Amino acid sequence: MSTTGSEGTEQRVLLLLATARDNALTRDLLHRHNIQSHTCASAPALIAELSRGCAAVLVCEETMTPPGALGQLAQAVENQPNWSDLPVLMFTGGAPDSTVVGDAVAMLHNVTLLERPLRAAALLSAVRSALRARGRQYEIRGHLAVTERARAAEVEAMQRKDEFLAMLAHELRNPLAPINNALHLLAMDDSDPARRTQLREMMSRQVHHMVRLVDDLLEASRLSRGMITLHTGTIDLRDALAAAAELARPQIEAGSCRLALDLPDHPLPVEADPVRIAQVFGNLLNNAAKYGCNGGHVEVAARTRGDAVIVTVSDDGQGIAEDVLPRVFELFTQGEQGYDGAREGLGIGLALVRSLVELHGGTVDAHSDGPGTGARFTVTLPLARDQPVQAVPPTRRTAASADARGDLRVLVVDDNLDAAASLGLLVESLGLRPRIAHDGRQALAEARAFHPQLVLLDIGMPGMDGYEVARRLLADSDGTPPVLAAVTGWNQPRDRRRAREAGFSHHFAKPADVEAIADLIQSLRPAPGHVAGQAQPADPRLALAPR
Repeated sequence: MSTTGSEGTEQRVLLLLATARDNALTRDLLHRHNIQSHTCASAPALIAELSRGCAAVLVCEETMTPPGALGQLAQAVENQPNWSDLPVLMFTGGAPDSTVVGDAVAMLHNVTLLERPLRAAALLSAVRSALRARGRQYEIRGHLAVTERARAAEVEAMQRKDEFLAMLAHELRNPLAPINNALHLLAMDDSDPARRTQLREMMSRQVHHMVRLVDDLLEASRLSRGMITLHTGTIDLRDALAAAAELARPQIEAGSCRLALDLPDHPLPVEADPVRIAQVFGNLLNNAAKYGCNGGHVEVAARTRGDAVIVTVSDDGQGIAEDVLPRVFELFTQGEQGYDGAREGLGIGLALVRSLVELHGGTVDAHSDGPGTGARFTVTLPLARDQPVQAVPPTRRTAASADARGDLRVLVVDDNLDAAASLGLLVESLGLRPRIAHDGRQALAEARAFHPQLVLLDIGMPGMDGYEVARRLLADSDGTPPVLAAVTGWNQPRDRRRAREAGFSHHFAKPADVEAIADLIQSLRPAPGHVAGQAQPADPRLALAPR
């Protein structure tokens, strides 16, 4: 029996009675009591209507007497889906030895015998009971459908998770391979300065690629938990688009693409988080560069329409397949691989784009005519009216020069020996001699002997974690307390909040931005004319703040 019939046919009572008059009288009685029915001229006609859907069947002993009639009805009942137990009501003559009645009870399972003569009230009661039972079956069908959809969604989610983990392993192995090769070559012979520079630059590129992957994973985690917050103000969207173009320029140039900005001469004021809105268009531009043709064109165009600004990011590259287009903004969704087999990234960027645009009260759509036709992404944002426009912060920061303005006592604390050693080397490269500790107790001992002015402190250490070390360092200080900077893999908003509560004034996520740490050190070094060892105020741009 089909389960796809309309609600109307599924509420019907099918009638196959002995005479046309019996059918008409019964149909009229049911109609007067708001019960839908349909009369059938024969058993084959009944079976045909039953396949379209019904709530119950009302037949009589005589119509089931012809050879094969009862068998056809029993077969149709048997072919119903598992949730269905079709109610069959049968008028009988009351004969105790009726073969048809006995066979009907044995073959039809859910059959109710109505012995004639029967009052109208008794018939209506029996029909309504059958309809109530059928209604409960429809509810069970609905629950089963929901369960089946949930099961299918779970299977799909597991499959996508497995695909994502395989993709993640692939993406992490890609940068690890050249790093491993470069380290091997340096171990063999690092006497050639030119080759050493080449290998160092290569490793730097690959490390930055891995950092982007990890950052994308963290962003996906925040997205799935609704942890992304905005710090908004009225900005000129043209500035954000220019910042996004600067962010995406390395990847665009790597693909030999030509970028064109088509922006109006007048401001485009929008209420937005300048960093996040630049991230939106930076992701779209990176996507265009990644899937665009080598040497192709990428265009960003912005126009106002009514109370909104419309920004399109388009390319003439690979395009988007029809089956992928509806899912292109879902997490971990990627299109088919390019002709060269390359497919990089984790399928997170466009999901972030949609989430961030919607947080700004806007919408984003994707369009493509198919593979090889390019793609166009359209972002619509509401215009801000009568608000002063704030400047968008620069997308790149330049480290202060490592001039020797004086000595600064720096303590590096990390239980990872390589992490501590490398961070110590960074501090040494700025002309300082740091102390290094590998656990909390050693850090406290060094601090009592060394009196550091800056402590670069890991959080996740065994025994005594960085939060406890920070509290003890500040409590033990008998003069100017040291500046505490967390250098840690714990970088969620709650981690930053705990760091502030423990006394940290700066927070760097591993792998830390080397230029930012250098900036902090330079800002704390005493200028000429100051007493050596007296810490200067830190650059407020680096102060600990929720991301």
